[in-house]
This record gives sequence, C-alpha cells and structure tokens, in this order.
Amino acid sequence: MTQRKLPIGIQSFQEIRTGGYAYVDKTPYIASLVREGKYYFLSRPRRFGKSLFIDTLDCAFSGRSDLFTGLYLHSLESGWDFTHTYPVLRIDFAGGTLRSSSDLTNRLHRILDSWEHKYSIGHSNGSPGDRLLTLIPQISEKTQSQVVILVDEYDKPILDNLGDSHLATDMRDLLKDFYGAIKPLDVHVKFVLLTGVSKFSKTGIFSGLNNLKDITLDRRYSAICGYTQEDLEDVFAEWLCQFQKHEVKEWYNGYSWTGQPVYNPFDILLLFDQGIYKAHWFETGTPTFLINLWKQSPRLPAEYENLIAGEELLGSFDTDTIRLETLLFQTGYLTIRSWVSNATEGTWYTLGFPNREVREAFNKQILLLFNSKKQVPLPLIRTAFEAGDTEELRSLIHAFFASIPHDWYRKNQIKKFEGFYATVLYAYFASLGYEIIPEDTTNKGRIDLTVKTRTAIWIFEFKVLGLDTSRDTSPLTQIRERRYAEKYYSYQKKIYEIGITFNPQTKNIDTWEVG
Repeated sequence: MTQRKLPIGIQSFQEIRTGGYAYVDKTPYIASLVREGKYYFLSRPRRFGKSLFIDTLDCAFSGRSDLFTGLYLHSLESGWDFTHTYPVLRIDFAGGTLRSSSDLTNRLHRILDSWEHKYSIGHSNGSPGDRLLTLIPQISEKTQSQVVILVDEYDKPILDNLGDSHLATDMRDLLKDFYGAIKPLDVHVKFVLLTGVSKFSKTGIFSGLNNLKDITLDRRYSAICGYTQEDLEDVFAEWLCQFQKHEVKEWYNGYSWTGQPVYNPFDILLLFDQGIYKAHWFETGTPTFLINLWKQSPRLPAEYENLIAGEELLGSFDTDTIRLETLLFQTGYLTIRSWVSNATEGTWYTLGFPNREVREAFNKQILLLFNSKKQVPLPLIRTAFEAGDTEELRSLIHAFFASIPHDWYRKNQIKKFEGFYATVLYAYFASLGYEIIPEDTTNKGRIDLTVKTRTAIWIFEFKVLGLDTSRDTSPLTQIRERRYAEKYYSYQKKIYEIGITFNPQTKNIDTWEVG
C-alpha cells in the first residue's frame, strides 16, 4: 500500500482527494450548516484550514460527488443531494496585498467582471455594491438556481493596513458597502459564508450584512477547522507513532473556541514532515501591527495567562478602537481556557496562551523588544537552571537587564513597579519552555514566580528599593517565614529559593540571596 502524503500548504480539496493526501473529514459540518441555516460568519487564525474548507464547500455545491466518496457528505445520512448543483461565487482576498482604496475597488470590479464573463452576462456599471445587486439576480435567472457566495479572508484588506488608520477605515467602508449588498438578495441566495481572522463591530462591516450567524464561538463548530486529538490518532496514526503523544500535545494542542480543542494543521504537518519541535506556525510571520500595538501600550506577558474577558473583548473591534487583547485572541496568540455562562453572571471567558509553541515564541518576541542587542542567550540560562548554578543565573539576568535600552524605560511607566521586573523574568524563563507560575498561590501567601525545570523547583520573590514599603524583611526572609517551599516538598526535587531586590535607579539587581 502506497503511503499517503502530508497535505502541506494544499488548499485544493480536489488535489487532496485525488493526489493521495491524508484528509480529515470536515464534511459533517457542511451538512449541519446547510441544514440549520443560510448566512454564516467564521473567524479563525491564519493557516487553520479556512481556505480548504471554503474549497470543500465549493466542490460540494458544484456537485463533485466523485471527490466525496467515503466521506460523510456522500452518505445517505447526510441528506446531501449532489444532483442539485448551484453557481458558486467566490471572493478571495488571501493572495496579494492591497495598499490603497483604489486597489480594493479594482480588485472587486475584476471579480465581478469574471462572473459576468463566466455566465455570459452583459457588463454592469456602478460601484462594486451596485454591480453586485444587479449581477446576482441575473446569474440566478440564467442558471435557474439560487447562488452560493463564499468569501475567504474577507478582512485581509483591512488587517494589512492597520498601521494606517485612515486607509484601514476606507477599506472597511468599501467592504461594508459591498458585503451589505448581499442582504437584499435573499431570494436569490442559497448559502453564504464569510471567513476571516477578525470580527468587526456592528457599526463596521457587518452593519449592512447583519443577518450573518456568527459560529466562531459556537462549541458545536469548535473543530470545524484544525485537527482534534482523535484526528491525529486516526488519520495521522502512521506519523504520530514516531512521536511521544504528550509532547506533541504540549507543544501544539490547546486552541479552543468553547468546544473541543484542536491543533493548528500547519504545525502538525510540518512536525510530521520535518520531525522537529519548533514554532512552525509562529515563525510564518507575526503581524507587524500586533507588535506595534503592544509597543504603544505594553502589557506584560504574564498578564495574558488567565486573562478574564467578556463578549465585548472577544467578539469584535473596529479600526477606530483596536484592543490588543482582542486581536491576540482573534489571531490565535490567546485562546479560551475555560468559560462560564449563567443567568447571574452572563458569559465570561478565561484566556491564555494555547500551548508551548505560542507561549515560548511570544515571550521571545517581547524579549527582543526589550533587548538592544536583539539577542537573548537562552541556551546559557537553560544550562544554568539545569546545573543549579545560581551565580551564573544571576550574572545572565543582570546582563539582560543591563541590555534594556534607557529609552525603553523612559517611554514606559510599568518600569516603576515590582511587576515589571517580575514579568521581564517571566518572559525570559517562559522562552525556555519551562512551566512558569506567576503569583503562585500557597496557604501562606503568593510566590512572585515559580519555575519548574526537569530537575528542580525554583522559587523567586522580588522587591524594589524605595517602592515596597509594606515589607521590611528581605525577599528571601519572606520565602522562609511563609514557608513557600512546603507546597513543593512532595515533588521530591531540589528546591532553590531566590530573593531578588531591584534598584530602580540602576534598573538592575541590587541584592541576590539564595536559600
């Protein structure tokens, strides 16, 4: 039997089904969507399989039954009728970058021109929205069928230009008028799906097309894109057996939208292909606008663990009021750890980094912003941890704080607080892949920072000269008096107790005590 191939970068359903590639059957979701409704919106991070799902829908509505043999949609249970085909109209912004409103307008006109040519319909005039209003009924009449509209990366023209708020707003308004033209065409439309990374507010793009059902946080569709643990153990069993399951899960699983957690397909396919644990997805390109937003209003990385968010934070944003936390969630750097919904409290979500890949890579990115030399000696600090070399550890940490440019302190007020120093170290240590616990709760109080390595438990307590007047004792004394180490006696690992006092004048370590 010929071994199946890994579908790395393949977004064509036909190519996957005819080219001997492994495929995770997502067609039950297609049957459900069409059975339960008509207008949908789905937000997922980049490289999660949105384009492949759009192409699968195209093939299904186009009657390509030969491609679905052996899949759920081909079964009698699905109720799908491949003999009834529909004209599928696709709008795809995934390729290329539009740098002006005229670029976007011209792209929309070219798409409409191609539809007119395909269905032999005379050229229409007006704005893209006006032409859409005219063209859809004509295509429906010409084909004697309702049409299917599939939009891939609907928001890319906006996200590509977030650095220019005026241009991003112009792009938003153009798309708002264009997508809004779909709503009056209900009688001519069978099915609509818009996919993208972000969801804009009700006053933005969706104010015109306000009949879309948002399935982004619908737990029934949490695994509509991405691979579940069951998928790995079934479809990719021949590759998964070469790895330790718990390691693969720790590195790449954990993305959740209130339902079943999933892996990013891009990560898994490259891991299975190359056999290397690394930040495959993160390294494809962290959007510049995210880093620029963080620099404008820095929030320390440790604060993103167990971040509480309501619907207003996760659901949407607009080009005029962009919240970094919203973008971090929508772009996949944060995910839903848990959630609660009841009549008393409403609905609340607890967010955090999805897995080791994102936690390490995000913190490394922040460290590079801190560091003037744009390099961080992570292998050296890992060696110091593993060897229990507290003096070498102190030296490396001192050198890192010394490398933070004075200009960074001048522009940011968080330097004044103990939390700043603690969280710089959090980012430093989290970049190593260790389990890091900020504000670690014990029955005697809270440990500022706990680091769990393979061989030891490291307990850190911090103090800032002149700012922490509530404690006269040294940080190491506090560790001992409150018996923080007792929590970890059962681990049967060596425990290191480190008390650090920082000097806000030198912006570095003042005293370093080891217990």
